[in-house]
Amino acid sequence: MYKKILLAYDGSQEGRAALKQGAELAAMCKADVCLMAVLAPDIGVIYAEAAVPSDLPDRMLADIKASLEEGKAKLKDRGLEAETRLENGIPANEIGRVAQDINADLIVVGHREQSALSRWWGGSTGASLLAHAPCSILIAIAKDA
Repeated sequence: MYKKILLAYDGSQEGRAALKQGAELAAMCKADVCLMAVLAPDIGVIYAEAAVPSDLPDRMLADIKASLEEGKAKLKDRGLEAETRLENGIPANEIGRVAQDINADLIVVGHREQSALSRWWGGSTGASLLAHAPCSILIAIAKDA
């Protein structure tokens, strides 16, 4: 059914649900796995860095790299080897682009509840992903959410 699964992972509770469900599908389908994280631009950090440079961007990068390594280790514990990708940009755009680059059959992402104001201000990654996805999408819901 699925030969190549792209798992979007950020280490959050929602990301862990996506990782778990994506790993189960990958094992059942004997699919190749690409685990990716996206370092999204944060306008507040950009402005703060312009005014008073700090090590915040480096710490953010280190955190996302650590999450990616954590996800890869969890997949390995389940008997899955994964290619990893760390991208910079708008998450929905980058997830869609990478899915196309690797010829993914399925994208697995977690669902994060947002307020109406958050959706209005920054948009919904899930809704935006629908416009950029070249394949099917599984939106994983954490069981305790």
